[in-house]
Amino acid sequence: MATVPGRIGDLLISKGLLTKKQLDIALIQQRVTGAILGDTLISLGFVTAREFAQTIAHQFGIEYLDLRSYTITEEALRLVPKDTAQKGAFIPLEMKDGTLSIGVMNPSNIVAVDSVRHLTGRPPQVYLVDQDAYGDILESAYYFVEHPVLQRLEDLTRGLKSGGAVPSAIVPELTELLLMDGIRRQATDIHFTPSKEVLHVFYRIDGVLAYGHCLPRIIQSTLASRIKIMAHLDIAEQRLPQDGSYTLEFLNKKYDLRISTVPSIYGENVVIRVLSTSGSLMHISTLGLNDGVVDTVRRLFNKSHGIILVTGPTGSGKTTTLYSCLREIDLLERNVITVEDPVEYRLNFVRQTEVNEKAGYTFASSARTFMRQDPDVMLLGEIRDGETAQMAIRASITGHLVLSTLHTNDAVTSIPRLLDLGMDKLLLSSALLAVMAQRLARRICPHCKEEYGLSEPETALFKRAGMEVTRGWRGTGCERCNNSGYSGRTCIAEVMIINSEIKELVYAGASTGAIFQAALRGGMVPLHLDGLRKVAAGHTTLAEVQRVAG
Repeated sequence: MATVPGRIGDLLISKGLLTKKQLDIALIQQRVTGAILGDTLISLGFVTAREFAQTIAHQFGIEYLDLRSYTITEEALRLVPKDTAQKGAFIPLEMKDGTLSIGVMNPSNIVAVDSVRHLTGRPPQVYLVDQDAYGDILESAYYFVEHPVLQRLEDLTRGLKSGGAVPSAIVPELTELLLMDGIRRQATDIHFTPSKEVLHVFYRIDGVLAYGHCLPRIIQSTLASRIKIMAHLDIAEQRLPQDGSYTLEFLNKKYDLRISTVPSIYGENVVIRVLSTSGSLMHISTLGLNDGVVDTVRRLFNKSHGIILVTGPTGSGKTTTLYSCLREIDLLERNVITVEDPVEYRLNFVRQTEVNEKAGYTFASSARTFMRQDPDVMLLGEIRDGETAQMAIRASITGHLVLSTLHTNDAVTSIPRLLDLGMDKLLLSSALLAVMAQRLARRICPHCKEEYGLSEPETALFKRAGMEVTRGWRGTGCERCNNSGYSGRTCIAEVMIINSEIKELVYAGASTGAIFQAALRGGMVPLHLDGLRKVAAGHTTLAEVQRVAG
């Protein structure tokens, strides 16, 4: 961790990333543990490793680089031995025009500069990186250079083509390699799709399926059985769908793998949801929300009671948004309790629990228990049924702030959805504070981004939205983005504040169309319009907005 000139605590306070109360608590804990202040602030969850590194970078006038969205070149990794990088506390990034770029956690790291000068004969281009990303990326980058997964997969597949029975020793290794490749690609889902002649493997990356591998058909049943064994499923049952899970430990990280099998005409279709149990928490200002939405959300999350919902399809970042917003609450003055399925982010001073349906611990039963835990804020991972909805209402009208998610396409349709779950119109109209609907659109890759002229239909689309836009941006595809033209994702959102007009409409049982018009009058910017604004700003493409927001 870097030693920062001046008082790092005061600097973080001035940037609005830390409060005086949080700094005092961190200093108390530091006296007990003897840890560096920066490490203490991060471990307490008062600031993230990314925010701390960005603050140091600003203080020293060094550019911050987010390793999570950066593709390190193999040439750079082969140039610097792993033990050299570890001893020097740096990570090689890219060799360009004879100069090696490196990432360091300490801006005063002279050892790293000297090591690179000795290897290349020239001083490096230095970037600052955060400690969380450094630890994760250093291990994985060198691992995949030393263990070429794709080459090994190709070798195993070639051996299967010769025909005959599948060697039992191959299946565990093949399964592990396919999972590793998914983690390497930062996939959220891995699909094993059997066909008449082969087994196709797809990876969902940034919300879009990408073709991964083509395996001989002969491996399909044994591969499915191997995955089912890992998830403690019945390998003899191939006629009915099954669900299971297990934890994979890889490169000092734990991944919660959710397994789903469904019988198809060519064998069992298997899908694995990949959830990292040590996700990096984001600040609300980094989600991609516009400034108006950020200000609105901050006000909402400091209300004393009511219900706030985040809606959207699976994989639209609802939990990430909830936890980013949760950081806006004073966790030292308000008792926050959560129940999730599973816990994706770990946050200090928040009492977090996990659903255990087999033991009878559900969202609804947890909500009843929470009422006896003296809560100020309750986060229910999802409102799935009428019982959970009723408990959310009961908690909100007895003076608690309730946060949850719901699967609806937009903010307005959450109203009829809640009514379908049995909520009373009067109680719903009085308890609901706001609904935020969101989607995740892929960002244009900054390394191959180019400007182009919009076509007439595209220009007309903007005109219908009251915007005069004739130029757009797109990614041409490069090595950094795997030739996709996109890198990372940004949030497209609409926020419906339940004002007095909407309360009356809900109580009167008005149509969703009437509620939508009232929401527009109340200042709501619809999803599609927010997406178009991000296209005009050069953050994403029109095709992406049409894909995720219609």
